Amino acid sequence: MKARDWAQQFIYKVIDPFVRGLIKIGVTPNVVTTIGFLLNVAAAGIFVYGAPYGSEGDYSYIGWGGFLILFAGLFDMLDGQVARIGKMSSKFGAMYDSVLDRYSEMVVLGGIIYYFMYNHFFVAGFISLVALVGSIMVSYIRARAEGLGIECKGGFMQRPERVVIMGVGALVCGICYHFAGFEEWVLWVFTASLLIVAIFSNITAIGRLNHSRRVMETQK
Repeated sequence: MKARDWAQQFIYKVIDPFVRGLIKIGVTPNVVTTIGFLLNVAAAGIFVYGAPYGSEGDYSYIGWGGFLILFAGLFDMLDGQVARIGKMSSKFGAMYDSVLDRYSEMVVLGGIIYYFMYNHFFVAGFISLVALVGSIMVSYIRARAEGLGIECKGGFMQRPERVVIMGVGALVCGICYHFAGFEEWVLWVFTASLLIVAIFSNITAIGRLNHSRRVMETQK
């Protein structure tokens, strides 16, 4: 079993009691998905609100934004588990989940880009933009391939990895600021996590495109 699959199964076991509790009180998968989206909007709001403080040397809002990104990420797992365990799966639910996932990524990374641009961190802002493009293309290429009847799920930088890397990077940045204060390297801790997402999400997108091409060639 891959490390990613092992970690996923471990988290499922941890959250299953909570999932069953949600089902008992009548919470639907779409409600969970919506809550997750709203938490991502709140995370973006923290970056936007904290941008003026960043210019004063206060990076603490980055840490709080990272915490909320990770917390919202739990709801990405909860909605699927509520649907499976509660036998509430539906085609629209799957589509709704995918659509709000894309909105969530655009909103969060949009907030991060605003934070960097407001503070004139143009290199970090550009890296965040590349991360946004790569993240969207990973999902788009999969959707387009599956629309053509091609299974296309491979690649390292899928949504859970992107959420964890960005969230942890932001959280660690906030923690480093708490202990080290206003130091330039503290901000680059967060930027480095976005650089990882930017590079590997685009590699994943290109890999999925190449995989789809090979499958199409064998179908001729």
